[in-house]
Amino acid sequence: MAPGAIYETPDTTSPFNQRDGRALEATSDLIDDVNVLKANLLANQSTPEDQSIFTKSVFDATKDKTQFRQYDTARSRVKAFYTEQHTKQTVAHNLRARAHFHSKTRAEMTVWDAILKLNSLIDESDPDTSLSQIEHLLQSAEAIRRDGKPRWMQLVGLIHDLGKLLFFFGAEGQWDVVGDTFPVGCAFSSAIVYPDTFGGNADARDEIYGTEHGIYVPGCGLDKVMLSWGHDEYLYHVMKGQSRIPEEGLAMIRYHSFYAWHTGGAYRWMMDEKDKRMLEAVRAFNPYDLYSKSDEVPRVEELKEYYQGVIDEFIGKDKIIKW
Repeated sequence: MAPGAIYETPDTTSPFNQRDGRALEATSDLIDDVNVLKANLLANQSTPEDQSIFTKSVFDATKDKTQFRQYDTARSRVKAFYTEQHTKQTVAHNLRARAHFHSKTRAEMTVWDAILKLNSLIDESDPDTSLSQIEHLLQSAEAIRRDGKPRWMQLVGLIHDLGKLLFFFGAEGQWDVVGDTFPVGCAFSSAIVYPDTFGGNADARDEIYGTEHGIYVPGCGLDKVMLSWGHDEYLYHVMKGQSRIPEEGLAMIRYHSFYAWHTGGAYRWMMDEKDKRMLEAVRAFNPYDLYSKSDEVPRVEELKEYYQGVIDEFIGKDKIIKW
């Protein structure tokens, strides 16, 4: 019998559920330990050359990507995080999270104010952090800009992690904000990081959700698939109705943590023709998120005017976004 979408009281004793920006950023960074190394699998794959977003990234050409993170040193904490995420990301939770998203507006502010809001929250909880959130976002955007990619893609680099605001706007814990994403409502693929940690997820034993295709049909298209709720999915739903970001950019936002798909080769049976194009777009974006963190720390005030212009172009001048 399928689980119902009932409310479960969050476990506030879990270290992953504390409203601690330092802990959130630590977990998010440790997740990169896995993702940076997985992204190397795609390093030598060819990409289409008919659009500028698909030309191979240049900014990371001389970087030793294996030195960015060390998988083994982070494994214990990362696996603990994913055990909780893989246990709690059920169909029931995702239906509830989406109902909650549509039930109210959590805040109203411009994109730049949202960046500053996220930045201030992280700074207040971790004054000793080496990089603030705004610096990481600007590093990603600047790497995209230096490689001559379109202005809308620069905007995606600037805002792609803004969905982390969700952590302070009613999330149940870190497990429904950060981490790799994956479809719910069908069998969990072995290409998902730590696939052995789904044992506690009730959906894995469900007579429908536990089957290969579950509630979906082959070729249905990812637009019709419910991905595990987190900052990617949240920001995608915020931006798709309140911006002029093209569909490739929206795909970069929604799927940049869907590693089982864009890196692991899983869930291809879900794809329609649109998804084939979106897959290449997400792959084109991924290096700018993962490998820009070692770049020169950007000077925020010097870049603000330029990026405010980019925001105005694709979102609207001084537009108030409903978060």
